[in-house]
Amino acid sequence: MDTAEQYAEFAAREAHGVSAVYERLAHAVSRDDEVLALLGGLPAARRQPNLLFGVLRLLGGPVDDPPAFHDHVVGNWPSIEAEMRTRATQTNEAGRCAVLLPVLAALPQPLALLEVGASAGLCLYPDRYAYRYGDHAIGSGEPLLECAATGLTPPGRLPSVVWRAGLDLNPLDVTDPVDVAWLDALIWPEHAHRRARLRAAATVAAAEPPPLVRGDLADDLPALAARAPAGATLVVFHTSVLYQVPRPRREAFTEVVRGLPGHWISNEAAGVLPYDVPGHGAVPAPPGGALHNLLALDGTPLAWTRSHGQAMVWFGRDPGSRDTVDPDTV
Repeated sequence: MDTAEQYAEFAAREAHGVSAVYERLAHAVSRDDEVLALLGGLPAARRQPNLLFGVLRLLGGPVDDPPAFHDHVVGNWPSIEAEMRTRATQTNEAGRCAVLLPVLAALPQPLALLEVGASAGLCLYPDRYAYRYGDHAIGSGEPLLECAATGLTPPGRLPSVVWRAGLDLNPLDVTDPVDVAWLDALIWPEHAHRRARLRAAATVAAAEPPPLVRGDLADDLPALAARAPAGATLVVFHTSVLYQVPRPRREAFTEVVRGLPGHWISNEAAGVLPYDVPGHGAVPAPPGGALHNLLALDGTPLAWTRSHGQAMVWFGRDPGSRDTVDPDTV
């Protein structure tokens, strides 16, 4: 799709019902020929709404008034363009742990977690956060991650994590105020709860900063995976990352990750990855018109999830029905 269509779809499928500010702004950009022309001078991967809006917030520009936004973008384009060419959307939403937890808790324990596209590594601490699935609560402390989950029995335990590490082309330092400011700028304007969650998760991670390796998701993955301790189940996972990766590199990554021991959890938009469905029936349509990710274990789809971890609809085997997931029967 072209840039105008990209912003219109973002407004309709991602921001609608989630951020009125960004829904209104994205619709305005989709009809703004002057701003679209400026975006057209960027590489296609650098034109996305979250990146533009995050850079505007980082630089103190207005996002809650489309005419003021237009004037600010046009009048300050060189500085905005410079940031958009060097930054990437690295939304490090700890809330996504809530949709990963049912799978993580059901795998053979203990776990060695390796996140691809880790940003600052906040999703590497699923064992340190608290969760609420409707009336079911698990864990204690902060942040508390709430998820509306249907179709599954909520997990009865937190995973046991004995090793954690991340891989990213540009890892962020959770102890660096500049990097944390960028993570804050990527949170949508009205989402005060997500800002509080970011602060709480950053406090957890800063107390024990995760080892984050700068590297390529395919070329450098095997060496990092080899550092996982013997006796722990290796789990390579990623959430809302591969849509930014060119298809040939996605294919290279898929080949590499399938060759590793342990398990692979993906949580990406439909169409980003091929999935194994023989013997498991067809993947049902996503609920409603909002954008959903597809949660999968070792290439087998399990659930539709919302992008910030706020909801999930499970259609695979209920992991709560067994103490340990058998990936051949999920």
